[in-house]
Amino acid sequence: MEVDLWQYEKELYAKGLKYIAGVDEVGRGPLVGSVITACVILPSDFVLDGLTDSKKLSEKKRDKFYDYIINNCVAYGIGECTAEEIDKYNIYEATKIAMLRAIEEVRKQVPIDHILIDAMPLNLDIPTTSIIKGDAKSISIAAASVVAKVTRDRMMYELDQKYPMYGYAKHKGYPTKAHIEAIHKYGLIDGYRKTYGPVKEVLEKED
Repeated sequence: MEVDLWQYEKELYAKGLKYIAGVDEVGRGPLVGSVITACVILPSDFVLDGLTDSKKLSEKKRDKFYDYIINNCVAYGIGECTAEEIDKYNIYEATKIAMLRAIEEVRKQVPIDHILIDAMPLNLDIPTTSIIKGDAKSISIAAASVVAKVTRDRMMYELDQKYPMYGYAKHKGYPTKAHIEAIHKYGLIDGYRKTYGPVKEVLEKED
């Protein structure tokens, strides 16, 4: 059965709301780099066939969708929490902070009436709906997931240009066998999350 990706947005439009934002994150699992969030408001007549959870799309399609979304949305914002902030607050709290930063970017552009969030509850002065697996159930969250994913992947490609021996272009910072072997062989560059297990092991070895 096909999911109506507009179901949540339609219910809110029916209540007279106009600016409905979708929020999603990417990068909670990687050993290196920031956690990235996106907040996106789409127009009510937005059409993008095939849009769904970014993890289910090919990279080529994500890049194409990313351009279409940012060129046709009402507003969008990117939020970031660095590795240092993740170590300081923990990844769950850092993700929430990054989401709030993305939301603030959008609020500078338009007044948000309601926020649809993928799974995570946020303490805000705007009404929110937290949806489990929201990136596969809401068009706005799906759009945010694509924007966040492409943004973070491009950051990993830049890191790969500087440090090709770590293989960031392939694993995007996630703890693959090749990535863990690389950090044991070459050591840690700036931007690693020191509270994450495989990184801790390298730090302990260096002591």
